[in-house]
Amino acid sequence: MRPDLRPTILDALHQVANEQGGSLPSVLSDELVLLECGLDSIGYAILVVELEQRLGFDPFLLVKEPTYPTTLGEFICFYEQNQPPTD
Repeated sequence: MRPDLRPTILDALHQVANEQGGSLPSVLSDELVLLECGLDSIGYAILVVELEQRLGFDPFLLVKEPTYPTTLGEFICFYEQNQPPTD
C-alpha cells in the first residue's frame, strides 16, 4: 500500500512558506488555487525540491506529459498518483 503523502506535502508547504516569508491561507482545502497560496514561482520550485528530498522522487520528472496542477488537491493527487512503486 502506498503511503499517504498529504501530511508530508502540507508540512513542506508550511515550511517553505515560512522560509520564503509567505503567508498561507488559514484553511488549506483541496479547492485552493495554488496561485493563491502565497508562494511565487521560486517558492514552488523550492517546494518541489524540498518534497524531492523528503520523498525521494520528483513526479514532474517521472511523467511523460507536462502537468501543471492548479489546485492544492490536484497537486497532492499528482504526487500520490506518480510516486514510484515501493518494494
